Amino acid sequence: MRRVVVTGMGIVSPIGIGKEEVLMNLERSTVAIDYISSFDASNLPVRIAAEVKNFDVEKYIDRKLARRTDRFVHFALAAFKEALDQAKIDLSSFSERTAVLVGSGMGGFITLDTENNKFLAQGASKVSPFLIPMLLINMASGIISIEHGLKGVNFAPVSACASSGHAIALGTLLIRHNYADVAIVGGAEATIAPLPIAGFASMRALSTRNDEPKRASRPFDVQRDGFVMGEGGAILILEAEEIALKRNAEIIAEIKGFGMNDDAYHMSAPDPEGAGAEKAMRLALEDANLSPQDIQYVSCHATSTPAGDEAEAKAIERIFGKEIYVNSSKALMGHLLGAAAAAESVVAILQMQKGFLHAMPNLDEKDPQVNVNVVGKEPVRIEIENFVKNSFGFGGHNVSIVIGRYEP
Repeated sequence: MRRVVVTGMGIVSPIGIGKEEVLMNLERSTVAIDYISSFDASNLPVRIAAEVKNFDVEKYIDRKLARRTDRFVHFALAAFKEALDQAKIDLSSFSERTAVLVGSGMGGFITLDTENNKFLAQGASKVSPFLIPMLLINMASGIISIEHGLKGVNFAPVSACASSGHAIALGTLLIRHNYADVAIVGGAEATIAPLPIAGFASMRALSTRNDEPKRASRPFDVQRDGFVMGEGGAILILEAEEIALKRNAEIIAEIKGFGMNDDAYHMSAPDPEGAGAEKAMRLALEDANLSPQDIQYVSCHATSTPAGDEAEAKAIERIFGKEIYVNSSKALMGHLLGAAAAAESVVAILQMQKGFLHAMPNLDEKDPQVNVNVVGKEPVRIEIENFVKNSFGFGGHNVSIVIGRYEP
């Protein structure tokens, strides 16, 4: 079975556009949450989010394509460009052997919201002829393939907030079993719009700390009250080890194992004991042929919801004990929904490369039910050989991925 390595990464996030800016803000523990600026949110119960600021789409794609695609596709294309620049791979040599799997939880929701408002106010004739392709979740993977002539396996995993976790796992599977030599995997999301905010607020999933935006996202803290909506995209370029070695590529990391399952418990709440999360992590360790002692860090899904954080912590404790280091990048950049797993994988790999774990600025008092080693208000210096990235989604979907340093 072929080994799968990472040769390129790209990211667009609230804490930075590109790896260099993201790393700088990770080291500074910068919180990117603020009042919503992209529309008037004054009549909404939640008026805060983690927006991507200063994003110029025309730096990445031409104006005509930008007008015909949704913001979530823009994020995916920008992240892919950075990943491709790092990988330095001539994709034309792998046209029919490159898989593209870019997930999203909600797809072109900003387009849907905007065009529906036009329809209600001005009638059917004013609806854009590009409405349908702009809102389709598979369009990020489709456009990447069209722009680069990639004719291999192509689809969009959709499993709510686990979508890009599934993309990484499935891309790994395709390369391992020789269905592809290269896989472009990741996710993108752009749902900071009135209707999604109102919907998540109605189900009491969002933090309502409207007077304290910077303190709203507080995974594992006893005062957490919900997640903060984020947006962005991230792409990883995966290759079969022998392909990367043959072309003398710089290998960034290795995807060593994955586990996927479902809680089969509730449409939006996790199993309170974290049984599904535990099983997914154990499957990932088994797949990687590693023991719990081989893992130095867990990059948590932890969204800052009361039930979710506690269930995940219980599962982690049962496998790794109380001393394992954990943090959640949602403390800094909010919850990127379907793009979260890919963005947080990039963040975790950057931390592995630099030997640190970013701080959790809002961890004032750890929940007493959380019995693992949560990084506090200061970064932790640590040598990481292997880590686990968790990703969970509405519908009970669980994905755990083991990523580590590459050793020939």
